[in-house]
Amino acid sequence: MKRIGLVAGEISKGNRALYNICVVLVSILFSIFIFVIAGSTVIFALAIIKYAGNEVMGVEFENSWKSILSVCMISLTVVVTLFNLFAILINIKLPKAME
Repeated sequence: MKRIGLVAGEISKGNRALYNICVVLVSILFSIFIFVIAGSTVIFALAIIKYAGNEVMGVEFENSWKSILSVCMISLTVVVTLFNLFAILINIKLPKAME
């Protein structure tokens, strides 16, 4: 998470507003990348479970397919969003209070 700040610092070169915008953009892009990779892995794993349930064990998996997929994707969204907010809060630079 500290590397987000390093990348944003290299891009902004001292401009605090540009730094904060870069932190948000880099963390959102990375979160979307992680969500796509993890989401495709979850869908692939559920497809394997569906195949194994239908062919090997004879269990009907079609009835609860959409609800299981929804729960997995919602929980993945919550986890990725929390990590994204945490990364932004660590790296954002707020103006210092006047004394």
